[in-house]
Amino acid sequence: VQLQASGGGLVQAGGSLRLSCAVSGRTFTSYALGWFRQAPGKERQFVATFSWNGGSTYYADSVKGRFTISRDNANSTVYLQMNSLKPEDTAVYYCAVKRGVVVSTTAPLGKLYDYWGQGTQVTVSS
Repeated sequence: VQLQASGGGLVQAGGSLRLSCAVSGRTFTSYALGWFRQAPGKERQFVATFSWNGGSTYYADSVKGRFTISRDNANSTVYLQMNSLKPEDTAVYYCAVKRGVVVSTTAPLGKLYDYWGQGTQVTVSS
């Protein structure tokens, strides 16, 4: 499985960005695609996950109401629309695939994800 993340950049606080993660290679009967982020000197943090089969979505409290995760079936791509960005959203954003189903308690656990893409830098200036 290959994951290609893109769409990062520099934006002012209050602005928007849309990240994309293209998935290719082996597919699974059920899987979820998630976004995580890591700021310098900090631990990796869960952002959002999309359950590819059931369509359920899960968000970190810090991004609820501002970020939206969605998919494009035709292109096997998952998007993360980020609105009302804040300086504290600055981080390298990673997409990852977890085989099998996810529920609210497992979606945020990065250690359960099987495949990871390279990161894309998001910088929000104040």
